Amino acid sequence: MDCSVNTRGSFLCSKEAANRLKQGGGGRIILLTSSLTRSLKPGFAAYAASKAAVETMVKILAKELKGTGITANCVAPGPIATEMFFDGKSSELIQSTAAKSPFGRLGEAKDVVPLVGLLAGDGSEWVNGQIVLINGGYV
Repeated sequence: MDCSVNTRGSFLCSKEAANRLKQGGGGRIILLTSSLTRSLKPGFAAYAASKAAVETMVKILAKELKGTGITANCVAPGPIATEMFFDGKSSELIQSTAAKSPFGRLGEAKDVVPLVGLLAGDGSEWVNGQIVLINGGYV
């Protein structure tokens, strides 16, 4: 499921977004990936691989969209307190993950939203083909 949703879904959405944004004269494509592509935690191979594919795709997409006024970037959050994050994890694992952050907590959606807003705005036109980590220092 990870590859189907993460990789294929990102590909199809990006393709459609690029077609529509070309007609509109430019814009921003922002895909979500994960800090797990760097931390390489056992048990998350399929998920991390599917997100790494998305990161590679966005770098290529940025080059393919040359001259269109469209930028393509990834936002790679660390552990975020969402239903998906909590699903199937023990309370001990959740607590130990939060403790590894310099802030001593999991991230929240409100921590990620400002970065996405920045990348979506006109002031980010020079940011292109990037993977932007936002993880509260969780490494």
